[in-house]
Amino acid sequence: MILLRRLLGDVLRRQRQRQGRTLREVSSSARVSLGYLSEVERGQKEASSELLSAICDALDVRMSELMREVSDELALAELAQSAQSTESVPTPVRPMLGTVSVTGVPPERVTIKAPAEAVDVVAA
Repeated sequence: MILLRRLLGDVLRRQRQRQGRTLREVSSSARVSLGYLSEVERGQKEASSELLSAICDALDVRMSELMREVSDELALAELAQSAQSTESVPTPVRPMLGTVSVTGVPPERVTIKAPAEAVDVVAA
């Protein structure tokens, strides 16, 4: 069974370690107890959205970036799990996005992390 809280904790820990920061530093900045943050990183506690927001602010990471990384980890875990399974797993259907217009942003500043066939970017 894949536990989202474990994946989330792993990603939070990697983000913190990439910055060379200690649990104590992040817990102080996020105003979360050291023990609780440790339990979140180890996947032993479910973090509320408010807590995640505080931790992301302390790490100076957008929550959407955190969730994107968690989503990627989840997709890999699901693939690994389905590869071990004997029954067939249906291919997920990814909804196609409509056209996205970006205004007031120079084109060189726009980064889209999505399959090319799923998104059309129109600079206005």
